[in-house]
Amino acid sequence: MIERLRQAALWVVLMTTLLIGSVVSVFAQDIDYDAWVDVAARAETAIGAEAASEQAFEVLREELTNWRQTFQAARSQNAAAIEAVRAQIDALGPKPEEGEEAPETAQQRDTLNTRLNDLRAPVQRAEVAYSRADALIAQIDRILRDRQADRLLELGPTPLNPVLWPQAVTALVDFFTRTADDIQNNWTNPARRADFQQVLPMTVFFLTLAFILTLRGRYWVERLASRLQDRDRTAERWLAGFVVSIGQIIVPVVGFICLAIAGLSTEMLGARGEMLVQALPAAGFQFFAARWLGGRLFPRTDKFELPLALDGIRRAEGRIHALTLGLVLFLIEPLRRIQDFAGWGAEVTSVLTFPLLVVAALALLRLAQLLLRHAKETAETEVDVKSRLLTILSRITMAVAVAGPIFAAIGYFNAGEALVYPTIASLMLMALLVVLQRLVDELYILFTRNRDGVKEALTPVLAGFALVLVSIPAFALIWGARVTDLTELWTRFLAGFSLGDTRISPTDFLTFVVIFAIGYVATRMVQSALRTTVLPKTKLDVGGQNAVASGMGYVGIFAAGVIAVTSAGLDLSSLAIVAGALSVGIGFGLQNIVSNFVSGIILLIERPVAIGDWIQVGGQMGYVRDISVRSTRIETFDRTDVIVPNADLVSGTVTNWTRGNLVGRIIVPVGVAYGSNTRQVEKILQEVAEAQPMVLLNPPPFILFKGFGADSMDFEIRAILRDVTAILQVQTEMNHQITERFAEAGIEIPFAQRDIWLRNPEALRPDTAPPAATPVAEPLTRDEAQAAEQQLTPEDLPGSQDGETGDASGDGGEGR
Repeated sequence: MIERLRQAALWVVLMTTLLIGSVVSVFAQDIDYDAWVDVAARAETAIGAEAASEQAFEVLREELTNWRQTFQAARSQNAAAIEAVRAQIDALGPKPEEGEEAPETAQQRDTLNTRLNDLRAPVQRAEVAYSRADALIAQIDRILRDRQADRLLELGPTPLNPVLWPQAVTALVDFFTRTADDIQNNWTNPARRADFQQVLPMTVFFLTLAFILTLRGRYWVERLASRLQDRDRTAERWLAGFVVSIGQIIVPVVGFICLAIAGLSTEMLGARGEMLVQALPAAGFQFFAARWLGGRLFPRTDKFELPLALDGIRRAEGRIHALTLGLVLFLIEPLRRIQDFAGWGAEVTSVLTFPLLVVAALALLRLAQLLLRHAKETAETEVDVKSRLLTILSRITMAVAVAGPIFAAIGYFNAGEALVYPTIASLMLMALLVVLQRLVDELYILFTRNRDGVKEALTPVLAGFALVLVSIPAFALIWGARVTDLTELWTRFLAGFSLGDTRISPTDFLTFVVIFAIGYVATRMVQSALRTTVLPKTKLDVGGQNAVASGMGYVGIFAAGVIAVTSAGLDLSSLAIVAGALSVGIGFGLQNIVSNFVSGIILLIERPVAIGDWIQVGGQMGYVRDISVRSTRIETFDRTDVIVPNADLVSGTVTNWTRGNLVGRIIVPVGVAYGSNTRQVEKILQEVAEAQPMVLLNPPPFILFKGFGADSMDFEIRAILRDVTAILQVQTEMNHQITERFAEAGIEIPFAQRDIWLRNPEALRPDTAPPAATPVAEPLTRDEAQAAEQQLTPEDLPGSQDGETGDASGDGGEGR
């Protein structure tokens, strides 16, 4: 059922795309170029004079943007027909360099070239018009940006001039006086009073609801959120408290909306009063949003993990400063609307808004200091990128909080406001990102039940990165970017970039990714089906099955890449020369990787080594666990993984103990003491070997009398095992049984022996007899030598007085 729904969705998307394409093609064919020429001429005149207002330029720019979109669609007109004609021309081949071309071929070539020119004519005209519209839009954007920069650098009156203060106060009082006069005049009007009496019940209802929601609703929501989060430290309670806490913004803002509805319904406020009432919801939203963000960033309770490493006193201070910023934003919104409505000059505006700017800068400075304190405390325990970035951000914010009021006091009031208020909005947006990141973490904990591992998990990090990317346009708008600037960037992005003679757009890239992903998934599904269903039913061994499945994977991925490139319409033939030049350098730099890749293909085809084989290569021995494109993974008997490049397996010497079958030979060396019955030893070893279940009796085990060693007579048991992987167990069991059988038969397994010869044996006899001729050195038995070593001291040795010592003649040792 799900698969059918997917197919239906794909069909709908396909048909919609075709319909849109056909509609665009129809519109592209009916372009009124005369009207476009008039618009372009009017735009060029306005741009040349630069006398139009910003609003007029915005309207003109929007008109040019619509035309540019039309030309953009027309650029792809007749694309299929043009491609077909080009294919026919290519089929004719190039003109002969010598001699004349056949008349029929020449006529056909001329006809096709004429057809191609006719088809390309509207496309080329659309290309020219598109370029003209794009250039005009760029010039309008330049004019608007220059005007914006001029406003920021405009030097106006200083708000510290006492001469301007009475004028500003008079303007403010005059506005509210006129607002009161409007209300009084409307009240004295009988018709307006009668209308007011009719809507009075509704007005009272909305006023009552507004006061309840504004004054008490936020408090109730805050208490409910605190109760939910103060009980247990669980993801469910945090999420429930978070959802409820959003009501601290929604409920009072709804109250302000009700207040505005009540005021507008009376029709008694006049134009000025209605303007103020309409500003209340937006101003209230900024106030309560700042307060809510301050509460989330500096929470009252420490039941959950704190966003900032601050104590309770510092968090309370942070909430107060956030509330101050919200109050400034709440007041500045009506003042700006009054300025636009009343037409106040720069003198009045700067004097009235300068105190708010100073208060906002002071609160901003204290918040930056709190953030800096958190960054320093975090850096003491763990130095990371976040703490460094927060330190830099805090210092920049402190600099802005100081520089903004100074610029405004000098007279660069627009520049001062452009520094302080965007910084406040940016901090609010950053605080929102922190809150949303915490929301992602708690959702991850809710689904995984792993609170300890959330910091090391990849999913929350990727989600946070996505949030930052989404917030970039918002930051751009905060810092003065116009909506048209963002739409222009988006248009450029959709247009793509040129690579050779091919233009690659995001649509092409998305097509490539989707088709390649489908091909990749299909390849993996085929591989899985081969491994589990098809190949086990064939006569191939495990290594052959793995080779077939791996080869299918390589072929499938390569085919998916080729099909994806072709489907996306990417013509990379123009890059062939560049690729050929780069291939030389890449060949030298990646020759080892290429060698290992080719070796991996050889391993899969020839299969000298397969998964599960017991091999020995380069001093490493173990089982083959995986054969990839570049290397082979071997699991040693120490349970460690050794990565061996495939080139070593192809060009080096490899011992494969289990290739083809598991039969292998075992050699067990045995030594017996001199004087033992060798025939008896041979018989016992033969019986021990034949008694092993793993030993094959055809061919039978062979007992080799290897020779006479220095300490023993050496024998070897040479037998063939049916499973060579059990060689250690068989060898251990044989050694046990040999020891037991030799002990029963009285056969000694000797150890290493050494005979000691003394050069001066007379030193061992007492000095009672007269000195005689120096006897010839006689060998001592082992007991006599040990007794001599225990009784003899260095002083008793002859020649010890003149510094000479005895010299052993066996191994060169003195008494080993």
